[in-house]
Amino acid sequence: MKVVIVGTGYVGLSLATLLSQHNEVVAVDIDTSKVDSINKRISPIKDEYIEKFLEEKDLDLTATLDGEKAYKDADFVVVAVSTNYDSEKNYFDTSQVEKVIASVVEVNPDAVIVVKSTVPVGFCESQYSQYASRGCKKLNLIFSPEFLREGKALYDNLYPSRIIIGLPQFRKEGDAESGNGKLISDEAKLIDASHQFVEMLKKGAVKNPIPVKYMGLTEAEAVKLFANTYLALRVGYFNELDTYAAVNNLNAKNIIEGVCLDPRIGDYYNNPSFGYGGYCLPKDSKQLLANYADIPQNMMSAVVESNATRKQFIANQVLNLIDKEILNRQAQEIIDRNSLVVGVYRLTMKCESDNFRESSIQAIIKLLTEKGCKLIIYEPGLVGKASFMGCEIENNLERFKNNSFVILANRVTDEIKDTGHKIYTRDFFNRD
Repeated sequence: MKVVIVGTGYVGLSLATLLSQHNEVVAVDIDTSKVDSINKRISPIKDEYIEKFLEEKDLDLTATLDGEKAYKDADFVVVAVSTNYDSEKNYFDTSQVEKVIASVVEVNPDAVIVVKSTVPVGFCESQYSQYASRGCKKLNLIFSPEFLREGKALYDNLYPSRIIIGLPQFRKEGDAESGNGKLISDEAKLIDASHQFVEMLKKGAVKNPIPVKYMGLTEAEAVKLFANTYLALRVGYFNELDTYAAVNNLNAKNIIEGVCLDPRIGDYYNNPSFGYGGYCLPKDSKQLLANYADIPQNMMSAVVESNATRKQFIANQVLNLIDKEILNRQAQEIIDRNSLVVGVYRLTMKCESDNFRESSIQAIIKLLTEKGCKLIIYEPGLVGKASFMGCEIENNLERFKNNSFVILANRVTDEIKDTGHKIYTRDFFNRD
């Protein structure tokens, strides 16, 4: 099979690596440096397994900037481009996904398009309706959500928790619900193609067996958003437990361990943090909330709001530490918040990741700078840059540690443990 993967972020590149073990795979991206890196077998993203597979495995994988050329003889085109959340429209920006679909339909209408990008509930069915209304003769579109962790994306493809396949609700000609009366897809072809795609994923994986669930397009889209919002809910729950413990001077770790001995709750995904962040949870929970526009709910709003509350609480805790130190020193010298340097250790959410999009620490940086604090940032991913969000970058670790009055660390690593008296963290278990 020839498979084209569009987008080489965590989702696209991990899937390209997995499938290229047994299939001809072409990765498409608009970033020349990423394309060049992949063709040199160097991973452009931080992921231990991707790096190892590119270096050691015999993969049938090439990368290109020319998507249309790649689509022409493809059996499958997998769409793994970004769908950033548009705060003004209160919706995902699906323009890049739509652009890829349009290009594939024009160049190779026989190709089966597999959308991996996270989209609003109802997006794929709306594509069928739109193409039908334009008189398009053929569209082969299925949806298969990804459930990957940043920094461990290929591992999660090798040992997947499940495979979800969303297929259109096939309708007969004359069905009023299908827009112009006909859904433009080949039912037999799509069902067969979905089974082929599942077998390709299974063949590349290590885990066996893998749970597989087939459902409608819209249900599969909902699975992705509800799964990530539940994870956001769990993060928020243990963060609010920790907030309560901090305010009442209780040992949060003991409480969490006691609560999680209940097997219905489980001792996992329970390490307090500065708030949930990263690329998926913030945008997916907001998108699900947007899908509830005319539906009664309380919990979805609370999940989103709790994250903002947590980040404000963390910022206030740091301000309290600074103000207390100012009071201690004012008898000897004139001092203000700008005199005590706050060090931010890493912008990433996870130790194994090099991605800090939507990381919770960024909101905290903004809150602290607005209150007159001086911050410096240690982030190896920003080598060569002098500043970030108006704060100085200091990538000499020893200078960073020495110059910081307090060090904010969402996750603590061995390289800063020697500054334990300076560290402010809510990381009790040293795990993501």
